[in-house]
Amino acid sequence: MFSTLGYYICIPFAWILRLFYNLTNSYGLALIFFTLIVKLVLLPFQLKSKKSMIRMNQFQPKMREIQEKYANNQQKMNEELQLLYAQEGINPMSGCLWSLLPFPIIIALYSIIRQPLSRFMMLSSETIETVRGIAEGLGYSAAETAGRTAFYEEIQLAQFINDNFDAFSGIKGLMRVNYNFLGVDLTVMPGDVWKQVFTGGWPIIGLVLIPIVSAALSFYQSKVAMAGNGQQKADDPAARSGRTMMYMMPLMSLWIGFTLPAALGVYWIANSVFQIIQDVILNKYFSTQMEAEETEREKAKREARVAKMMAAREQQRQFQEQQANKAKQKKPEKKQPEKKEKKGTSTSEAGRVGDRPYARGRAYSPDHYGE
Repeated sequence: MFSTLGYYICIPFAWILRLFYNLTNSYGLALIFFTLIVKLVLLPFQLKSKKSMIRMNQFQPKMREIQEKYANNQQKMNEELQLLYAQEGINPMSGCLWSLLPFPIIIALYSIIRQPLSRFMMLSSETIETVRGIAEGLGYSAAETAGRTAFYEEIQLAQFINDNFDAFSGIKGLMRVNYNFLGVDLTVMPGDVWKQVFTGGWPIIGLVLIPIVSAALSFYQSKVAMAGNGQQKADDPAARSGRTMMYMMPLMSLWIGFTLPAALGVYWIANSVFQIIQDVILNKYFSTQMEAEETEREKAKREARVAKMMAAREQQRQFQEQQANKAKQKKPEKKQPEKKEKKGTSTSEAGRVGDRPYARGRAYSPDHYGE
């Protein structure tokens, strides 16, 4: 089941690699162009991932603030972080997801390199047996060569076919594959020949340099990627993860370069070079875009604050008007006191004594004034 699935996964990659080999007649150049096409196909997905990673690192201070504030409440911390991710459009897993993409590709490419007859040329098992029979009739033997076991038997057979191609004419789909690139045999594993580095000349020196250059470029690629992620505290989980990847990827590249055919090292070098170029361009582009977005965001926040303040003022004014109207409606009108009619004569006449109109009162005494 897995071999069948692997076969179908290899088909599109083998078709691309075969296309560039037919155009360039160079296995090394075909690998470089193959890497470029893969990077271009994956670029839309990596754009989104890169933007999310840069945005996430811009909000590291807010994340640290939440982590410090809710250090003793893990559930609340997770809720606040999820809310921050949702508000800012951040996907913390996007960067990790797309960083794993090279591994399925390199596994498929390894299968294509290791099995050039069944994966690269897409020959059937019957056709391969026919080719093997012709090769054995010409003196081919699948014994171990240069430390390679029968696991790489198809590579040996492909090289034999390349040296005796005229004897295999008429077999449909069979290709003449030259694995030599810049004077180096890309089917050889550098780990098998590194001891001959001082005696084997350029073919051996070139093979040993492939994994070393691959590891150095992988390390530099990680440095460029981290430079685009901004400054981080040393104790941040993201920073620790980034530092771990910065050292793990070069070591993995070095291991792949020495223990697998050199063709994979060429792919890894090309992948690192294209990734460095991509990261430099995207870091600059997204940094400029993020600054513009942040400026617009701050402007929008200021406008929102002003609008909110004006709305609050208008609401307060309307509230005061309503309160004043209610108070006016509830306030009773003052009633004018009714004037009582006075009975009898006026005080001036009733109290008159002689020429004194108000002489009489409650304590009236006719002898008061000595009359």
